[in-house]
Amino acid sequence: MKGKKPTYFPKLDDIRNAAKIISEISEVTPLTESIRLSKQFECQVRLKREDLQRVRSYKIRGAYNKISSLSKEERAKGVICASAGNHAQGVAFACFHLKIKGTIYMPSVTPKQKVEQTNLFGGDWVEIVLEGDTFDDASLAARKYGQETGKIFVHPFDDPKIIEGQATVGLELIEQTKMPIDYLFVCIGGGGLASGLISVFSELSPSTKIIGVEPKGAPSMKTSMDMGKVVALEHIDKFIDGAAVKKVGELTFPICNYYLDKMITIDEGKVCQTILDLYNRDAIVVEPAGALTIAALDDYKDEIKGKNIVCIIGGSNNDITRTAEIKERALLYGKLKHYFIIRFPQRPGALKEFVVDILGPNDDITHFEYSKKSSRENAPAVVGIELKSPEDLQPLIERMKTNNFYGDYINDKPDLFEYLV
Repeated sequence: MKGKKPTYFPKLDDIRNAAKIISEISEVTPLTESIRLSKQFECQVRLKREDLQRVRSYKIRGAYNKISSLSKEERAKGVICASAGNHAQGVAFACFHLKIKGTIYMPSVTPKQKVEQTNLFGGDWVEIVLEGDTFDDASLAARKYGQETGKIFVHPFDDPKIIEGQATVGLELIEQTKMPIDYLFVCIGGGGLASGLISVFSELSPSTKIIGVEPKGAPSMKTSMDMGKVVALEHIDKFIDGAAVKKVGELTFPICNYYLDKMITIDEGKVCQTILDLYNRDAIVVEPAGALTIAALDDYKDEIKGKNIVCIIGGSNNDITRTAEIKERALLYGKLKHYFIIRFPQRPGALKEFVVDILGPNDDITHFEYSKKSSRENAPAVVGIELKSPEDLQPLIERMKTNNFYGDYINDKPDLFEYLV
């Protein structure tokens, strides 16, 4: 614990009341053991499958609890929200079920699948507006529209009713497990789910260590905790869209700052490999934010041996069109995908020589861009090569240099990499 004790803290009675309210629409999601992960980490790893929730994420809990609490007059005005996807679907479902008009602002980069699902759940009761490049851009536009129209803004995480709704995940966990939970891993974007879980476990299972996990490219909570106050990040990696926010909540930060046992960040590439492993080895489909908690287990492999572990899988709203990027990021993180500028001699047979004499027996060209634009002796090409093992990289570079093919290695040059690849 650090910092000041939060002035707002959810009460168990309010959380239990939220559980009653959402029971008519929310699923009690299963808590299942992962045999593979339990063997891998020599402990019992169980997954709280919020990806199997009605809108395929836990966000329906908070959204429905909040909108249900509105007065008749507020409902007549309609609601408005901003979301990267999952909160939007929860709000859309609540609007349809409660027959309340809703306007939903989503970042323009939101995966198509999430936009379509939001339309599906909301039907004629919701209107979707794509605005800005990040959640924060969409949120700013939504708030402005709300002020102009008088519609009630439904915040995705920084609202007592939202936090109390997300906290019902914790109530279910307590009821579903007979053994004490030693470690609970929770994904953090704005901090609503984590704050809710903290409020339940601090009362009903105070010995449980709660570990917050967020993307390395969007460390809004960790940065704020390090600074001792809410800090707005200037730039974030938007890839893990369900957890990529520039600024955490004013209500959620004091709770997480005071009660979280640890706040860690995980590389997006590591998350991508986790997504692929869950799909290929467990037949579980998760979105990037849903895989964060499982990706964090490696960082705790020594601490969690013999312990009872729970990871929250927050959602499964993934777009299949992102598969290529997920694989690419996983390979780059695993040091198996490498990009070079190769200087090919402008003579017949140069490419054949490169393939036969330079590439290793298990190396594969997966990207190739070349055009002859001048009469120079050598012409550059951008070449992507996939290796079987990270140890194959240095011998490959040495063969390139020895045979005068080597131009540059661009994996570690972000500006050049983004421009060329």
